[in-house]
Amino acid sequence: MAVAPPPSSTHASGADQPTTGGLRVPVLLPMPFTGPFDYKAPASMALKPGDIVSVPLGNRRQTGVVWDTHTTLPADLAHPTPAKTVADNRLRAVAERLELPPLNAELRRFVDWVAAYTLSPPGMVLAMTLRLHMKGATPAPAMGWIAPPTPPEELRLTPARQKVLALMADGSPRTTTDIASAAEVSAGVVKGLADAGALRPVLLEPASPFAQPDPLHHPPVLEGAQKEAATALRHSVQDKKFSVTLLEGVTGSGKTEIYLEAIAACLEQGQQALVLLPEIALSAQWMDRFTRRFGVRPAVWHSEIGQKARRQTWLGTADGSATVVVGARSALFLPFCNLGLIIVDEEHESLFKQEEGVIYNARDMAVVRARLAGFAAVVVSATPSLETLANAHAGRYQRLVLPTRHGGASLPQTHLLDMREAPPERGLFLSPRLVEDIAATLGREEQAMLFLNRRGYAPLTLCRTCGHRMECPHCTAWLVEHRNRQVLSCHYCDHTEPMPPVCPNCKTEHSLTAIGPGIERITEEARQSFPDARILVMSSDTLGGPAATAEAVAKIARREVDLIIGTQIVAKGWHFPHLTLVGIVDADLGLGGADLRAGERTIQLLHQVAGRAGRASAPGRVVLQSYTPEHPVMQALLSGDFDQFMEQEAEQRRPGFWPPYGRLAALIISADTPQAADDAAARFGRTAPYGEGIQVLGPAPAPLAILRGRHRRRLLLRTWRSIAVQPILHRWLGLVPLDRHVRVEVDIDPVSFL
Repeated sequence: MAVAPPPSSTHASGADQPTTGGLRVPVLLPMPFTGPFDYKAPASMALKPGDIVSVPLGNRRQTGVVWDTHTTLPADLAHPTPAKTVADNRLRAVAERLELPPLNAELRRFVDWVAAYTLSPPGMVLAMTLRLHMKGATPAPAMGWIAPPTPPEELRLTPARQKVLALMADGSPRTTTDIASAAEVSAGVVKGLADAGALRPVLLEPASPFAQPDPLHHPPVLEGAQKEAATALRHSVQDKKFSVTLLEGVTGSGKTEIYLEAIAACLEQGQQALVLLPEIALSAQWMDRFTRRFGVRPAVWHSEIGQKARRQTWLGTADGSATVVVGARSALFLPFCNLGLIIVDEEHESLFKQEEGVIYNARDMAVVRARLAGFAAVVVSATPSLETLANAHAGRYQRLVLPTRHGGASLPQTHLLDMREAPPERGLFLSPRLVEDIAATLGREEQAMLFLNRRGYAPLTLCRTCGHRMECPHCTAWLVEHRNRQVLSCHYCDHTEPMPPVCPNCKTEHSLTAIGPGIERITEEARQSFPDARILVMSSDTLGGPAATAEAVAKIARREVDLIIGTQIVAKGWHFPHLTLVGIVDADLGLGGADLRAGERTIQLLHQVAGRAGRASAPGRVVLQSYTPEHPVMQALLSGDFDQFMEQEAEQRRPGFWPPYGRLAALIISADTPQAADDAAARFGRTAPYGEGIQVLGPAPAPLAILRGRHRRRLLLRTWRSIAVQPILHRWLGLVPLDRHVRVEVDIDPVSFL
């Protein structure tokens, strides 16, 4: 990963209310400006970098952060832009310093780095740290009572009052409610003692909402490769130096239990730890494992938690009371005061890439944050990304490998089912052989799973009479039928419309038909084939959030489910001990098109799904339905040789310096009309950079040529690994003036090519 330059810093200020006196301070606002604005610090206000302040902006107040005057990014990648300096007598004054913990230097530097690397306004990166906690007032300290050393001489003692005074003799302050409850008296007794001078009022420190994990609570018994890996991770944390370790192990090898030992080492040193998960639904079983190991639950950060919990967690990371946080990618921007470890679980997951706003990969930025602050990072996967494997092979990452499953469980046997030889009946999608395998599994009172990574009932609806296809009016995408809700939906822009009774084109009644299977259609077929089976569907359409997911997982664990049918959510590291058969309905899905990472993504996904089978004493089986069993992905899954497949992928990418052996950046140009998009793309094409080790592909229509009503064109900048793309992009973007309705997004290290 290359280091990027800082964005330009523009020092400007409103001048309608000039002030005098005080010092000039830069204040970064969580808004899309190119840099901080200069303000004047009142003489009575001693401000330092990191302080959170309220400042005037136009005719309103805005929260911002006093920023550093200089950054420490490498000079060879810097993008200097002359700053606009406003005269001292035209500066507006900082209105207030807020009673919030300041952002430390490590986090401020991290914000600058992310902005520089992604070519984003630094204020928009700051917004990911600052905005989410600002709603609501900081709770005022509660009032409590403490007993003086000696009670008043004239105090009249009753049995109830004696019980209160005996309780308070330890000198600990307590609230009225706590005193009344513990002493088993009424609140009036407490008030009477206060009125008589026997209790004095005190301000109570607010109780932390976060219990402290105990690293000695329930340590695991580890042997062999597991013990060696845990010891190595502990040493990497205890060294208190920057390092990155790849923890790689087959599904069910106990990777979570091992990296929990790294967290224990971090806690023993009095530091904080952050665990990033790609999917918030994963937190259900993960939280149970953490609680068993440490005795308490960690702090949680993701989009589903409420505003109060969000604010508590933000403050808890800032003051150190939240010692372990588990969260989605945005947790990376929390203001930890003493962070000593970051763990990225399922590091290969594309969900770590944010595709809108500030476009960044949380896995890569986690490594940057660890490097800036000088602590250990651990990336974890059964199927590591080619980027991570390349870093390990080059010696940049340490590599720990767990080759066997925990507790003596064996890896599942994989079988390829050639659908050309054993096709399903007309209108169905499950081969008779797979149906027989499921029936036998259910007959043994074991659990089975069907996997299809496609939501809805059918991916395409067309007219049998005229061939018209139901398409999104705002995107270049077919509408997906959701039969349970009787609607057609676009999975890109969320456009939804009722299923029409007639073809919109030829007006023929009842002529619309579903083409291809979605998970709802497979569920319908499974109910017909297994009418007595208890079926549970796991997809984003059926699981509303972490609580619903936790309940679904609990039902599976209690054996209240016979057949699980799911999309990619079932591939996310679940432990289902009674699941012995996994049937993959369409193993070829995802291999089509020209996606650079199609093969890598498919083998990772299917390998992870297959890993759900046979994780306890009963052996597992995996059945792959495929029309191309000769494909290298299918053969690799059959042999179980993931490493050899990834080596072949690497050999294919090296000659053309494709990532990770070269650098890639995408320009996505969008406009209201196709002509405007074409014109802007053509201007970028004419001014494209060139030189040894530099190549520009395009312009060309993006695969999703229309998205949310905007017409999209794409150019790809590809360079040798030794060439940083950010300076090239800065120069290129500066050569092309844009019309008002044209937007350009920059995606460094693109994961998706839609």
